[in-house]
Amino acid sequence: MMTTALLLVALAPAATQPSDLPVVTVDRDDVVIRESCRIAIPRGLVIADVNGDGVIQVGAPNLTLVFESGSVLRGAGPDVAPDTYDGIGMRIDGHAGVTVRDAVITGFRCGLWATRTDGLVLEHLNVSGIRRDRLRSTPLAEDARDWLWPHANDANEWLERYGAGIYIEDSRDVTVRLCKARDAQNGLCLDRVEQSRIFDNDFSFLSGWGIALWRSSRNIISRNAVDFCVRGYSHEVYNRGQDSAGILAFEQCSQNVFAENSATHGGDGFFGFAGKEALGEAPAPAGDFDYRRRGCNDNVFVGNDFSSAAAHGLELTFSFGNRIHNNTFRDNAICGIWAGYSQDTTIDENEFELNGAAGYGFERGGVNIEHGRGNRIIGNRFRNNAAGVHLWWDDDGALFERPWVKANGADSTDNLVVGNTFFGDMLAVQLRGPSDATVGQNDLERALARIDARDDARRTHDPNLPPPNLEPPAFQALGQRRPVGARPELKGRDKIVMTEWGPWDHVSPMMRLRDRSGGVHTYDVGGLPPDSSPRIVRGNVSTALTVNRDGSGVGTLVISAHRPGVYPYTLVLGDPSLGLRQESTLVVADWDVTVFPWQNDPREDVMAWRREAKSPQAVTIKQRSLVFPFAYRRPQDVTELGLPADMATQRDRFGVWARTTLTLPKGRWKVSTLSDDGVRVIVDGKPVLDNWTQHGTTVDEAYFEQPSTKPTAIVVEYFELDGHAILVFDLSPADEVPAAQPATQPATQPANGPGESH
Repeated sequence: MMTTALLLVALAPAATQPSDLPVVTVDRDDVVIRESCRIAIPRGLVIADVNGDGVIQVGAPNLTLVFESGSVLRGAGPDVAPDTYDGIGMRIDGHAGVTVRDAVITGFRCGLWATRTDGLVLEHLNVSGIRRDRLRSTPLAEDARDWLWPHANDANEWLERYGAGIYIEDSRDVTVRLCKARDAQNGLCLDRVEQSRIFDNDFSFLSGWGIALWRSSRNIISRNAVDFCVRGYSHEVYNRGQDSAGILAFEQCSQNVFAENSATHGGDGFFGFAGKEALGEAPAPAGDFDYRRRGCNDNVFVGNDFSSAAAHGLELTFSFGNRIHNNTFRDNAICGIWAGYSQDTTIDENEFELNGAAGYGFERGGVNIEHGRGNRIIGNRFRNNAAGVHLWWDDDGALFERPWVKANGADSTDNLVVGNTFFGDMLAVQLRGPSDATVGQNDLERALARIDARDDARRTHDPNLPPPNLEPPAFQALGQRRPVGARPELKGRDKIVMTEWGPWDHVSPMMRLRDRSGGVHTYDVGGLPPDSSPRIVRGNVSTALTVNRDGSGVGTLVISAHRPGVYPYTLVLGDPSLGLRQESTLVVADWDVTVFPWQNDPREDVMAWRREAKSPQAVTIKQRSLVFPFAYRRPQDVTELGLPADMATQRDRFGVWARTTLTLPKGRWKVSTLSDDGVRVIVDGKPVLDNWTQHGTTVDEAYFEQPSTKPTAIVVEYFELDGHAILVFDLSPADEVPAAQPATQPATQPANGPGESH
């Protein structure tokens, strides 16, 4: 029986009350503080960390630092792009027993960085507005450059590459409570932090990780909100997640307790991985390194909400002895739990509902485990999932040569499925590959299909085998907040709305370009005050704004023109103080678009391929733009193209040949494409962009000079070989200003107390 006690810790009051502390004014870089104090910062002052060693540097142990109301440690002004923020707001290095309260830190790569700070206490910190990536993925297509790389952090790679609101390393007995982050990539990063308490925090609506652990064990992570920590998602278009997560635990994080956290709408809700060192993919620390039972082991997950993830509710691989009890997994795109190569894991008394609507092949549904051994799936409730439980073995090739696999095995054996109920699931239990499992007494009657076991899957089906009696993990969660279920109005993955700076928080004013098809620009808008209206301050285009009548301020704004041409415009939506300003160019063209199947490989004989565009099987249509999200469909299945349903093209081996003539003003122009597979752009008979290869979804850009204002012939050629397919063409002035960052209110107050939901 596994029992883990979570003690309710009462923080002792500081010996010195804040009102008794002297005031220190911080008005310059490199302020060293060696006594407890209240920190005052002149209103509106920007202080850059020139040397990268912290604007405020704590110079002694056992200090209490309290920020005065209205004081903001600000490292960058409002016109600085968030992906260029740099420096450290506050640095604590080698001093134990430090307490920081009510700090508001913004505009840095890292808000607070603490090293070797045993006994550190952080309370009511607001670290919103910290460095974050400018995302390249759009509502139309993923950009692979947005993928994160959490697999290395022994040299503080997370801090150097991505930044964090709070970064704590090499410390124990740390307390972080009632802190907040918004408009950032990462909230709290823990590197080799042990026996610490993280509770009542809200690190939500971030583009990376809410709480991230690296080599950190025996901690309590309790009653935190880490919702909408996500990237790589466009509803019903693609669901990648790109290694973002509400909670991340990499490289042998063990014996932690994760209790009553809300980790919804993440890339994953929880993402745990044994680590490259554990697998033998990175150098071991010593020659006698033992790979047996290396992983993120013996962790307890209880009472959490891991719902509405772009990928998995909980992903935990190559690990041992974890207990997953009484959690909620609902509406996760791929599956509720992904536990590849896990051993001795107990998954019991959880709710799995509506998981797997956007799975990848057989990876879908409630619980998915490949190469798992000794796992117990007991007493769970499955409802309307693509599949309930899926266990399998397959040939993973080179992975079998890793030291971890040689030490721990890769068989799928001794797994138990018993005491579960299935209602409306497409399939209750699926077993594949050389494996064995015991399927005991389960309620399978209301599943649409019960058990699918391939011939080489050995199973023992004993409907009379009862579930074992399991004692629930004993725990008392830390904290006073109740984040689970606190955002009911945001249920569902359709509430994930990505901008180029991260997920929309459903509060701040927002405008994002969603679509350029049909010769119009379509923007999603949200958080608009009543009576907000669009104004075109430059250009000859029309606007149409439709806002939902539910008071949410969510709606659609369409920019259009009456005839073909090139229309630069500047748009302001609502009051200028909202910051919703967009400079763009609407290109409206009459394209002649020919779609055709091909037999001649265009990479080997392009002339023969071009002749096929004139074959009887080719179909020519008129289009106002080239935005073709084929995905895995036949061209005629993309309804907005209006192609005849009986044309000969299939999902693979088809081509597109498109031509238009536009009057382009004199100047330098940028051509950009998003393609999978080959694409070529020819302007007035001269190739200007050429990626005539088989490739995944790729952005290409090229420039050309227009010597004078004149009619210009543009030809776009495209071929699809196999798999996923997309073609998007865009034309704009080379000096067009990129979209402004979404308007957000600057951090001016410490994190709010219990009861705050946003």
